[in-house]
Amino acid sequence: MNPAERPRSALPRVARVPIGVAAGILTAVGELLFLVVAAVAVAVAAVVPPARRRAHAAILRYAAGLVRLERRRLAGFLTAGVAPGGPATRGWRDVGYLAARLLPGALGALAYGLFAVGVVLAVIVLWAVLRGTLEPADALVQVVIGAALLLVNVQAVASIAALDVRLAHRLLGAGSRAELERRVRELTTSRAEVVAAVDAERQRIERDLHDGLQQRLVALGMLLGRARRSRDPERAAALIAQAHQDAQRAIGELREVAWRVYPSALDDGDLGEVLRVVADRSDIPVRIRYDLATRPDRPVETVLYFVACEALTNAAKHAAAKLITVEVESRAGTIRLRVHDDGVGGADPTGAGLTGLARRVAALDGRLRVDSPPGGPTMVLAELPCG
Repeated sequence: MNPAERPRSALPRVARVPIGVAAGILTAVGELLFLVVAAVAVAVAAVVPPARRRAHAAILRYAAGLVRLERRRLAGFLTAGVAPGGPATRGWRDVGYLAARLLPGALGALAYGLFAVGVVLAVIVLWAVLRGTLEPADALVQVVIGAALLLVNVQAVASIAALDVRLAHRLLGAGSRAELERRVRELTTSRAEVVAAVDAERQRIERDLHDGLQQRLVALGMLLGRARRSRDPERAAALIAQAHQDAQRAIGELREVAWRVYPSALDDGDLGEVLRVVADRSDIPVRIRYDLATRPDRPVETVLYFVACEALTNAAKHAAAKLITVEVESRAGTIRLRVHDDGVGGADPTGAGLTGLARRVAALDGRLRVDSPPGGPTMVLAELPCG
């Protein structure tokens, strides 16, 4: 699992945020002490040059440890977008982040200090009401004012948490150069995977043509040759009728091969219509739920078509399923295709077919997930960006 995707604390968000901000106050105190000691160490190292290297190494080592602590705090309480891990060596950028962290730490201390003052005042008002020294009307005014200040304080804590997260994303995230290098690596890998997927698909088409269609055409030629040489009109007519049937089957197989290369039906209809045609041709009942307000781009639509067809084919051949459900929906800028069957499961995600699909999906910055435990059911999920 990607560290950035690790689950956060099981506490609800209403509890995570104030706890995260409170923990940030404590870490900010430690970071302030560290920065004071580091400043003194740097000043001493400037006077004593032989100690400079060791002082700098110690500062950077302890700074890296404090940054790791901050990453764990952020990932556990405030956001899942900052990985608990991170680059092993960041140098003085860590020290800069710790210095910037003093601002949300100080603001958090101020907010919680005001909250503590409010609690004390609330206790005083409650005590006055219980003793009868405060009129009910005055008490009501105090309650209204206190509730308003409490709401302001809650909003302040949420804003401090947002500032803390923004600083972390800005100062702990990968730099533009590192992000560019990562993207180049991804594109290089995707290109290699696309080439491999195209080559595997070409071999599959060649195999289908050689083992299926070519053999049928050879048999068709032999039937027509026998019919031409036959001197019995009835025998020749029977052979021609059989040849006609074989020609129809050959046309059907050729159409199947052509659809594997490119679904030409997408030229005339959208993905939902094409999937319904595929479902009508399936021997297993297929339920289609297509919920897209706008038609996606052609490359996205084509990849989704291939994923659905491969999943349907696998379910029909290997799953012994009684019902297959295909759902296509858009959610948060992503198109999700989910194919679910009630079969026996056990599909291998590393198989040639599913691996080729994963490469196709990855080429469009998407991801493919296969969940097929032994005994079933099987779920194939493809997610592709649509924006």
